[in-house]
Amino acid sequence: QVQLVESGGGLVEPGGSLRLSCAASGTVFGINDMAWYRQPPGKERELVASITSGVAGSVEGRFTISRDYAKNIMYLQMDNLKPEDTAVYYCYMNVAVVAGPFGFDYWGQGTQVTVSS
Repeated sequence: QVQLVESGGGLVEPGGSLRLSCAASGTVFGINDMAWYRQPPGKERELVASITSGVAGSVEGRFTISRDYAKNIMYLQMDNLKPEDTAVYYCYMNVAVVAGPFGFDYWGQGTQVTVSS
């Protein structure tokens, strides 16, 4: 079994910064893809950033995605936050639990980010 545990959300004023973390634990042979999604209130879930494709246009220049290969941890550094960034943020990983090219999709539990003065 694989679990993704998120941390780092909270309340921040406009212009502030937060760093989200997502740690994978369990039987992790390899990680094929990592990404952050968010779901604003009343809206559908959207892709924010991916290790393979970079960040979405709406957050370009403000958000940075990175990973610690040794610890199986993914980060999302969020700077110059705006009220429209308010959402529940979810991490996603495609994890291989045995040798080979195929993996399974896993999601974190979600963490609330609220940008408000």
